[in-house]
Amino acid sequence: MRLTSDDFRAYFAAGNKAVNGWCCIPSMVTAEIVARSGFDMLTVDMQHGLIDYQVALAMLQAMSASPAPKFVRIPWNEPGIAMKMLDAGATGIVCPMVNTPDQARALVSATRYAPLGTRSYGPTRAGSLHPDYVARSGGLVQVFAMIETAQALAHRDAIMQVEGLSGVYVGPADLGLSLGHEPTLQPDAPEVLEAIGAILTSARQAGLMAGIHCGSGAMVANMLHQGFDFASLSTDTGMFTRALAASLAEARTRPETT
Repeated sequence: MRLTSDDFRAYFAAGNKAVNGWCCIPSMVTAEIVARSGFDMLTVDMQHGLIDYQVALAMLQAMSASPAPKFVRIPWNEPGIAMKMLDAGATGIVCPMVNTPDQARALVSATRYAPLGTRSYGPTRAGSLHPDYVARSGGLVQVFAMIETAQALAHRDAIMQVEGLSGVYVGPADLGLSLGHEPTLQPDAPEVLEAIGAILTSARQAGLMAGIHCGSGAMVANMLHQGFDFASLSTDTGMFTRALAASLAEARTRPETT
């Protein structure tokens, strides 16, 4: 079973797992390369990525090379950009720093049509991609709140009770920083690992999906094995940087002589 926007929830309800490609580089070329590389899901990062609205739109268009669901991490919990990215064709929104139930309700309101939310009608590109878009949007659009602070950790159960959330997404670096540890996408501090496990347990109890950002392929495999539905493999900038460094080091290695 291949993951698409139309069967997103059914895919995970059947016990399948997914690896998410994370794009920070403001480029249609690299977005298309990532889309063609075989990731199950794709995300355009407008928070820490170097990407504005117009570039994000073009990247979503370039990602049409893949049937994978297209998500956008918006810069902040602000309704205008959430609505614009959904109208631009994203079928998933990841929102950073959701720390309270009220903030989760604000996120849901911006991303759901009435009567559940207050999203304004005007699916300019989304409507052409998905016939009967408004009628289908409740199941088509996925809304993920990032749990990545000590405050959100404490409020996680109340956050996850907010109607209209599809799931939660763990940001390990900010979570670790908030708990007094070094920010890293490959945490090893017991307190941080315990917090990640607690978030996953709460999501399961609430009947929500759960995703997490990872700094390596090994961590992705481990998190999926632990029970996360999907995990993001680093970032395009991180992988590009590491690949350059490894290839350059190899090029400068003195060859062995016989």
